[in-house]
Amino acid sequence: MFKYDLRYIRNFSIIAHIDHGKSTIADRLLEITNTIPQREMQEQVLDAMELERERGITIKAHPVTMYYSADDGNTYQINFIDTPGHVDFSYEVSRSLSACEGALLVVDAVQGVQAQSLANVHLALDRGLEILPVINKIDLPSADIEGVKQQIEDVIGLDTSSAILCSAKTGIGIKDILEQILISFPCPKAPADDSIRALVFDSHYDPYRGVMVYVRIMSGSLSKKTPIKMMASDKAFEILEVGVFSPEEKPVEVLRPGEVGYFLANIKITADVKIGDTVTSARKPVSEPLPGFRNISPVVYAGIYPVDSSDFEMLRDALIKLQLNDSALHVEQESSMALGFGFRCGFLGLLHLEIVFERLQREFNLDIITTAPSVVYKITITDGTERQVDNVAHYPDPTYIEYIEEPWVKSHIMAPAEFLGAVMSLGMEKRGELTKTETMDSKRLLLTYRFPLNEIITDFNDKLKSVTRGYGSFDYEFEKYEIGDIVKLEIRVNEEPVDAFSCLVHRTKAEGKGRAICKKLVDVIPMQQFKVPIQAAIGGKVIARETIRAITKNVTAKCYGGDITRKRKLWEKQKEGKKRMKEIGQVNIPQSAFMEVLKAGE
Repeated sequence: MFKYDLRYIRNFSIIAHIDHGKSTIADRLLEITNTIPQREMQEQVLDAMELERERGITIKAHPVTMYYSADDGNTYQINFIDTPGHVDFSYEVSRSLSACEGALLVVDAVQGVQAQSLANVHLALDRGLEILPVINKIDLPSADIEGVKQQIEDVIGLDTSSAILCSAKTGIGIKDILEQILISFPCPKAPADDSIRALVFDSHYDPYRGVMVYVRIMSGSLSKKTPIKMMASDKAFEILEVGVFSPEEKPVEVLRPGEVGYFLANIKITADVKIGDTVTSARKPVSEPLPGFRNISPVVYAGIYPVDSSDFEMLRDALIKLQLNDSALHVEQESSMALGFGFRCGFLGLLHLEIVFERLQREFNLDIITTAPSVVYKITITDGTERQVDNVAHYPDPTYIEYIEEPWVKSHIMAPAEFLGAVMSLGMEKRGELTKTETMDSKRLLLTYRFPLNEIITDFNDKLKSVTRGYGSFDYEFEKYEIGDIVKLEIRVNEEPVDAFSCLVHRTKAEGKGRAICKKLVDVIPMQQFKVPIQAAIGGKVIARETIRAITKNVTAKCYGGDITRKRKLWEKQKEGKKRMKEIGQVNIPQSAFMEVLKAGE
């Protein structure tokens, strides 16, 4: 049995690129420590969300407490906090790492070091964590163990002499990982005083019990009836239950320093809990919160609207609940002429947007559409004031604009050397600037690029995967705002501007984008009784045009033979009627047209 002692506690998380075997290693660790009975074991136990299993990625951080009887005769409490691998969830990774003392860096023996492993390792190093390299999938015939070790040393700069070789599928080397965790990772630091300090690293909403808050105790202890205070929101509560994850919730008497668990305190309002916040005593609060809490600013914005406007309230409730365990999701209400009432949501990236969209559909059974994603531009007006614009509807009159700045990101692309030409031409197409090229080994290159963010948020990852046959990987981080030639591309249907199709683009891309939207609209807007022009314009200048033909009746069908003037007279009469019709005619754009244009990503 485990007897509480700080020396016998270890807290760690796993850093890995998507699909390098992180969840499988977690499964083996749970098996070997008997945390889960063999009969309840299934693949990817910690990836409980259906979406996570389908895509093979981790979206939420899942903590689990394991008890392990080590070879030295002591029983250790090992708290494992599972982290997502994708760059869009890096804030979640940084929160999880703050709750740990060490991290396992899992690298695939076939694919080697990838871009996102690199990004997350830097997060761990910034927090002063101990990092233990683990080379997984050594049982595969194409595994190159020595080559991968060399890559870890050259690219990341970690010593691989104590790197563990394992195969999560077959279970080779899993016991070595556990033993090495006890040796390599330090135990939690002894607290300086008894004041309560606990780091909130995650939370989720339970419809019956309110908000469940996941915490790592830094000092003091939490038990039933403890009065607490959240430092960011300054709200006070009384704890109803504390417990640990094994991996299901299991109530315990008390959570002590160094331990990881959860508490319930009848918290009904989701906004009261902020990820990265510090929990302290309501009676004797500490003066300083734990370091590392920051409000995250979204990178990509998109509108989410219910297809049926009566679902608006349900969509609002669903977004509030999602916001609770996804602190990076930013939500504000907006309305659009075409789509009715909805929400403008901010995301950390495109995968984040996709996941939120799918979770809303699956977990809350909502029928929704999303508008094309856009980024935040900074617009300086002639009187010196600055506006942040993420929606084309708020774009000011061009005569009052001094200059527009767009966000740029710094990106690392890893790809096999033979695809260098293809990656560089993709970089040029996306207005990228290549700043550095490094050779990782004989086969792979690391390219450092700068990109305007609006160029890479839509399809960059897909295109990179296709030009490198799936071997390329990339991550990005925000760098700074730079002045750019950004214009408003206005789409007009029958001379009327339609905001839902208009967008902000770089001048060099405006014509291509305008043509594509016009072509798409000709296909999806039904024919009217009169000709309907569809135009893409910048300011007063039309740069692309298509025309929807009119539904016409053959008025000369009854004229056989005779003089041509008879037919001409009928055609002229018809033309007059169409002209009159056009003056009073309205073009109703069907909902499906908005859907089609958004789906096209144009």
